[in-house]
Amino acid sequence: MFESHVAWFLADALGDDRIERRAKNGSKDRGDIGSVRTLTGGRVVIECKDVRAMNLSGWVNEAETERGNDDAVFGVVAHKRRGFGAKNMGGTYVTMTLTDFAVLLGAARGEGDAG
Repeated sequence: MFESHVAWFLADALGDDRIERRAKNGSKDRGDIGSVRTLTGGRVVIECKDVRAMNLSGWVNEAETERGNDDAVFGVVAHKRRGFGAKNMGGTYVTMTLTDFAVLLGAARGEGDAG
């Protein structure tokens, strides 16, 4: 359900009804949320996690793999914040690498950029 709540929040916040929860794709997974785009039209991969034990490194690595599978500009992890649910999804945490943050702010992704 967490993935659906993230998708619904983003669709509403961005005014884009194309944003939706994606079906699983096995080893070629392309993230949990589909049709999210940057301001310039690049694809964004969102990996959602609703678990108690934190594994930011593993999750970010997963998002990076899925970014590559989707040929996306960058990937992020949306992870459940305890006490924040369907009625206040804006408080959900988002984690990304510094490279992805720079790309979000307008930098070009270089060949040698790590995750």
